Amino acid sequence: MSEVLDIERCDLDIKSNSSSHHTELYGEERLIVRRGQPFNIILHLKTGSKEFTPGETSFTLIVETGPLPRKESDTKVSFGLRDSTVDTEWSASATNGPSGNTLTVSISSSPNAPIGIYSLTLDQEGQETSLGQFILLFNAWCPRDAVFMRSETKRQEYVLAQHGQIYRGTYKRIKGTPWNFGQFDQDILDICLKILDDNPKFVSDADKDCSARKNPIYVTRVLSAMINSNDDSGVLVGEWGEFSGGVHPGLWIGSGDILRQWAKSGPVCYGQCWVFAAVACTVSRAFGIPCRVVTNFGSAHDTNANLKIEKFYDEDGESLSNSDSIWNFHVWVDSWMTRPDLEPEFDGWQASDPTPQEKSEGVFCCGPAPLRAIKQGELTKKYDAPFIFAEVNADVVDMVRLSNGKFVTFGGSTKSVGRFISTKAVGSDKRHDITHQYKYPEGSKEEREVYEKAQHHNKLQQQGEEPGLHLKIKLAENMIVGSDFEVYAVLTNNYIEAKTCTFLFFAKAVGYNGKQGDSCGYASDKVEVPPGEERRLSLRLEYDRYGSAITSDRLIQLAAITIDKETIDYHKAEKTIVLDEPDMEIKLVGEATVNQSVTAEMSLLNPLPELLQDCSFTIEGVGLTDGKPVTAETEDVGPKQEAKASVKFTPTRVGSSVLLVNFDSDKLKNIKSFINVAVKE
Repeated sequence: MSEVLDIERCDLDIKSNSSSHHTELYGEERLIVRRGQPFNIILHLKTGSKEFTPGETSFTLIVETGPLPRKESDTKVSFGLRDSTVDTEWSASATNGPSGNTLTVSISSSPNAPIGIYSLTLDQEGQETSLGQFILLFNAWCPRDAVFMRSETKRQEYVLAQHGQIYRGTYKRIKGTPWNFGQFDQDILDICLKILDDNPKFVSDADKDCSARKNPIYVTRVLSAMINSNDDSGVLVGEWGEFSGGVHPGLWIGSGDILRQWAKSGPVCYGQCWVFAAVACTVSRAFGIPCRVVTNFGSAHDTNANLKIEKFYDEDGESLSNSDSIWNFHVWVDSWMTRPDLEPEFDGWQASDPTPQEKSEGVFCCGPAPLRAIKQGELTKKYDAPFIFAEVNADVVDMVRLSNGKFVTFGGSTKSVGRFISTKAVGSDKRHDITHQYKYPEGSKEEREVYEKAQHHNKLQQQGEEPGLHLKIKLAENMIVGSDFEVYAVLTNNYIEAKTCTFLFFAKAVGYNGKQGDSCGYASDKVEVPPGEERRLSLRLEYDRYGSAITSDRLIQLAAITIDKETIDYHKAEKTIVLDEPDMEIKLVGEATVNQSVTAEMSLLNPLPELLQDCSFTIEGVGLTDGKPVTAETEDVGPKQEAKASVKFTPTRVGSSVLLVNFDSDKLKNIKSFINVAVKE
């Protein structure tokens, strides 16, 4: 019979374990470790207790997670002592401390264990002693973990970086928006675990759900469903029109506020794609899954899964409604993991999308789908590869419905969808173009082969540059919101005879998701164009008209159409412009020193020809504003006058951080900027 140890207390050695497990940023209140890697606990024995003798003293450790821990589900594991830990399963070894009345126990978790909150118990011949709790996360540093990432700089970026850039605008004018992921802020990890516990799969079968949390594919798919509130009490309510009773999506500058509000009172109003994606990135990184936010410019939303975006018009060039659409940009996330459910070539980045667009297996979620499968047109690979393939690869077809009900194709493009796919570069604030990871070069032999493979029977005829009328739109140089400016449609006649047609030029406000708003300009003309010549139609866009029509995305869609009813010859050109926002000045008065108050001064020139009311500047930064946004309201600002504010904050952490600033008012919203801040001792 072995000796029983008389234990006085257990020290979880949080500081030392956190350092070796890259979890020190979560704080030192509790033990948080990554799977597949040993951690140490120190048992303090009572005075007079028998010493631990290797080979003679033995005990069993029990780890349990979830409400119904079961051995069969891998949510309860018992294991004894060995000479040393192994890196393939739960194991433990023990050595005496220098003083004789302490014992250091090294515990290694399985690299395939479910993530979550665990209890740790010591069992000596049926006599059980609770040693405490710990949280187990995925481990990008462990070669046997499904989320292992070889590069340290990439692990720093995709697991540990707390702020980033999210790209928006149009492919011609790409703008980075700073975002505060804040995955290590207080309470955030607990809220992320609550998201898993609130998901319908846990509610219907907690044992099966907790066991499945060993798999990052499963966890990522659950998050894709739970970040939106469509089928459950998930985090964010999507809204693309009316924002009363909630926060306008353009006002958020970080995930922390959203997650805390959800934990307190349920689904948060409102989100749009970049907000859904940013929150999904926060939760993924909190769990240890490497994750990046990705923006696709010219993003197709294919509702009928034919890999085409069909746009229908009547004989007068008016758009007919259709559920297919092209978003100026759309934002989702890529997460890094192996795909043991598929062939090894599909390991690596997997796209998933928490913005509710179409149902998958009866629920609004999308992914994870391997980027390699999307690039190769392998549309049978799980999950939702056809939908994501269409987002980056669909062909656009323009059709006119004639009075006899027949449709005539008059335009389209094989190149306008899926451009400048962007994410923040590793280790810098620059934009990294990852289009090549999603698709072959546009128009290349491989890209067309992949599209035709994906289309199977649906081979599309490509249109070359042949004789005919060619139409394009030219823009002004400085199109700052608040100013008036002119745009032009240019019609060139490449036929050998003169052409007469009706020339129309429309301007409409548009949301970033392609939803059209009110008209803000119209011009028309009947033109005769001699062979080889061009005719211009100009359209003046005046703030008096567009100011009240545009959304906070500041987008205007231009469409030029020529109609020759005699020969049933229709042509169309489209362009979406994003109006420039005013620059914001941010400067710190003095140096930022830890635990000492410092002032940030902000200013912005009102570019509008009218008064701005309800003006405010909001600042937020990891380790700078204690995890909470700080808002300073300012007085009304007249036309061409400056809005100014200064805000005090007290940094709590030494090192480099980023101070994000958002300006808001009744008529000018969603103006964001940032500065890097180095906090000294």
